Amino acid sequence: MYMRAVCRFMVLLTVLVSGVVKSTAQDAMPARVVPVQPMMSVTQPAHLNAGTAIDLENPASFLYPEWSNSYVNNYDNVKLPDSVIISMKGYCMPTDSTYITDKFGYRPRRGRQHFGLDIRIKTGDTIRAAFDGKVRISRYERRGYGHYLVIRHPNGLETLYGHLSKKLVNENDIVHAGDPIALGGNTGRSTGPHLHFETRILGNAINPALMFDFPHQRAVTDYYVYQKNTRAVYYRVKSGDTLSGIALKNETSVSSICKLNGITTKTVIKPGQTLRVQ
Repeated sequence: MYMRAVCRFMVLLTVLVSGVVKSTAQDAMPARVVPVQPMMSVTQPAHLNAGTAIDLENPASFLYPEWSNSYVNNYDNVKLPDSVIISMKGYCMPTDSTYITDKFGYRPRRGRQHFGLDIRIKTGDTIRAAFDGKVRISRYERRGYGHYLVIRHPNGLETLYGHLSKKLVNENDIVHAGDPIALGGNTGRSTGPHLHFETRILGNAINPALMFDFPHQRAVTDYYVYQKNTRAVYYRVKSGDTLSGIALKNETSVSSICKLNGITTKTVIKPGQTLRVQ
């Protein structure tokens, strides 16, 4: 009886000691410390901060150095930021139409770029301002946009509305999202009633479909980030230009130009034709 109790005690003592030793050994193991990597700070532009006053007299002054009623793309000497955050807050679809007749991009059949979206409408349909803003251009181009408007917005975008039959606002007028600004039409270089709609930043065209979903009549995103290093760059062909010469001028290759424009090295390029080079 005595010996049996002693054996039980010894077994229990062994278990306790081994457990202590094991625990002590684990506690003594050096802990692997993984340093926490700080996140890159993201600076939100002042025009997006809550409570910031919106200046419609001089919209997007953080980006545009001056106000001018001149050409659509008149920013060759302005440095483009690496990225710009464009807020879609308070947007309005420019038309109720959901049918896109022509997309943004290169038109191989016509040998030129299409810098916006064409949306089917009827002559006389109401066209509305996409955001609050100020009318920068109200003009007529017989061989181009026809009657058209350009509006600059506080979010940094400029929107263009082309082939209008009648304009309801004038240059330097302040407008608000949803305000009627024109009636749709078929003026200028146009083969039927439609709204030609462009979105630009410092003159650089952005595919409107990245922000406006016309088929579903809604915004694609709350914020669109425009990045300079992903922008498309275009070149207008001059007399005497060759593909190799254009590639050299724009620090690219002939094969890259051909791929971007859906052409081959044997394609004949003509003066006035627009090619995408980046």
